[in-house]
Amino acid sequence: MNQGLIHIYCGDGKGKTSAAIGLAVRAAGCGMKVLFARFLKTESSGELKVLDEIPQITVLHLERSYGFFWTLTEEEKEEVRKMYGELWDRISGEIEQGSWDMLVIDEFMAAYRYGLIARDEALRFLREKPKELEIVLTGRDPDESLVELADYVSEIRKVKHPFDRGIRARKGIEY
Repeated sequence: MNQGLIHIYCGDGKGKTSAAIGLAVRAAGCGMKVLFARFLKTESSGELKVLDEIPQITVLHLERSYGFFWTLTEEEKEEVRKMYGELWDRISGEIEQGSWDMLVIDEFMAAYRYGLIARDEALRFLREKPKELEIVLTGRDPDESLVELADYVSEIRKVKHPFDRGIRARKGIEY
């Protein structure tokens, strides 16, 4: 097995999640086992239906979806912190078992920024990851410490987006 590396897809443009999913599908097509987790996203995105049908990819689904973190009440923020803390524990436990070739964590940067996962714990996890494990992280504005740890950092920059003209997210295209 190859040395596992750390990828970051970041920036304000559309396509970070799509790039991560493409890499996960490529890995699965080559027989790799992929663990796929998401922070701060809904469970209604079209890609989840397809990923669930690929035997080499396991998606960690959540019981409930929330809106944007900054729109939540303090009570909802506490619920979110608890749910995502449990998700982080589940991810860590799965990786400790050692049966995964790739880990994708969509919207990792937001979870890190909002303290939904402990920063010191996340950095330790990335520094001490299994040697062969490939890790893919997405989200806007990665912390400099994450950029330093990463082997690949690809920035997807928005030049133009329909949202700027008031066109809302469309099923099958943005989610």
